[in-house]
Amino acid sequence: MNTFNHFLLWLDSYLGSSQWFVLLLLGTGLFFTVYLGFPQIRYFRHSLRVLSGRFDNKEHAGDTTHFQSLTTALSGTVGTGNIAGVALAIHLGGPPALFWMLVSAFLGMTTKFVEVSLSHKYREITTDGSIAGGPMYYMKNRMKMPWLAGFFAVATIFSAFGTGNLPQVNSITNAMYQTFGIHHVLTGSVLTVLLALIIVGGIRRIAKVTSVLAPAMSVLYVVAALSVIVANRENFLPSFLSVFTGVFTGTAATGGFIGAGVAFAFNRGVNRGLFSNEAGQGSAPIAHAAARTENPLSEGAVALLEPFIDTIIICFLTGMTLLSSGVWKEKQDNRFQMTDMEVLASVYSDSDPAHVEQIRRHLSGEETLPVFEGLLRVENGSIAEETSILHCRSLAEEVYITGNRLPYTGTVEVKQGKIFGSHLHFHGKSLIHSAPLSTEAFTQSLFGGFGRYVVSLTLLLFAFSTAVAWSYYGDRAVVFLGGVRWVLPFRIAFCIGFFIASFTDTTLVWNIAGIAIALMTLPNLIGILFLRKEMKSLNDKYREELKSKKWR
Repeated sequence: MNTFNHFLLWLDSYLGSSQWFVLLLLGTGLFFTVYLGFPQIRYFRHSLRVLSGRFDNKEHAGDTTHFQSLTTALSGTVGTGNIAGVALAIHLGGPPALFWMLVSAFLGMTTKFVEVSLSHKYREITTDGSIAGGPMYYMKNRMKMPWLAGFFAVATIFSAFGTGNLPQVNSITNAMYQTFGIHHVLTGSVLTVLLALIIVGGIRRIAKVTSVLAPAMSVLYVVAALSVIVANRENFLPSFLSVFTGVFTGTAATGGFIGAGVAFAFNRGVNRGLFSNEAGQGSAPIAHAAARTENPLSEGAVALLEPFIDTIIICFLTGMTLLSSGVWKEKQDNRFQMTDMEVLASVYSDSDPAHVEQIRRHLSGEETLPVFEGLLRVENGSIAEETSILHCRSLAEEVYITGNRLPYTGTVEVKQGKIFGSHLHFHGKSLIHSAPLSTEAFTQSLFGGFGRYVVSLTLLLFAFSTAVAWSYYGDRAVVFLGGVRWVLPFRIAFCIGFFIASFTDTTLVWNIAGIAIALMTLPNLIGILFLRKEMKSLNDKYREELKSKKWR
């Protein structure tokens, strides 16, 4: 498993986590923002009017209303990225990572507008009478590049599992286990049955479910997040300022947080921002293609609201709960995950500034510290060697090892600093990330300890609705590649994968998700840049229509 995880990290370093990828993502959003005259500002008020339903017409081809398409797409984006993803970004890059998430969302509003408008224009009606759309259709019908369309469709299926399936249920089951003690397999089994019952009904049933779930869960989460901020209101201003003050200087070590440089915060903030709002990934256009409308750009205008709601509102609130509560830099009692662990060959202390700087440089890849190699001696649960354990980018404290729930005595095989021994469990105090970190933050709310139940419930709703939406994205890609007859096998495989991921290692799942995002995003960005002149022409015509009050 460690070998496979190392391969994923290596592959991700050249794709989703690479500097060129995040620059391409931001650069595309910036280019279209300027090229189209800031549509995220120009059309914002208009998009709310379209969303209200005043322009809906049942005579237009499509399966859903503007509102249903938006809620379906939001269900696909408002998920673990808003809870676990923000926590992971801050855990890795510190408070400035939240700033870069907001920047990516503002520029992503334009990217979303472009990709949805083009995809809606070139959508098709399938043999069963349903609507099929998405970037693969403009790649095939307009760009005349069926090979690129096929690659995107395959990447969409891969991403349906890697983005919308595996990390969603994984975060749910971890939160349910931590909060209620419910075993991962039991939670996964129940949710898999519910998922199967919903997705078998196709987009019409999915749209009905998400049109209720998305607004309800968003309101619940916002109220809960505000209660954390109010309970820690004395920390709000310093926390808010920390998001901006470290943007060009990085974040210094504080508490158990080792520190992070500017580039790391930038990279992780943009990367997690994309995972949250999916702007540029090409997923939301698949949902919006089903909308009934006369002008494709009206649906694009509605779509630009997604990054605003998903990231600028919900992710920002999540970030402020983490920062104002202070839990992002505090070590917590937890059971360590093997893929997040490393054994150093010397003793280090985070009370020594020189040691902290050495570890920061080690974690950032600027230098390499000696790691332990060989057999690690353990006596009655305690490590007998002169070593240090890194877990979740922090120096672990009070480490003890168990086997079969009893203190372990014996040896542990360590290769290049990595643990081998699946029957053993390492425990102690360290930083935590993803859903467990957000859960811990919500215990600092006005509701007290009850806050952990609120975040578990909202995480369940967020992540489950994301899986529902992504099942539709995947089956539209399957229809594009092989026809309607392959939809049922895909749905069965999707449910099986959903169940298996409920008890899979968290870190491994997140690494798979990062790669899946990149493989889907790259061909979509290439496509919309290729069609930039056509998008400019469509946008100019739409602005003229607005001036004539046709769409006011």
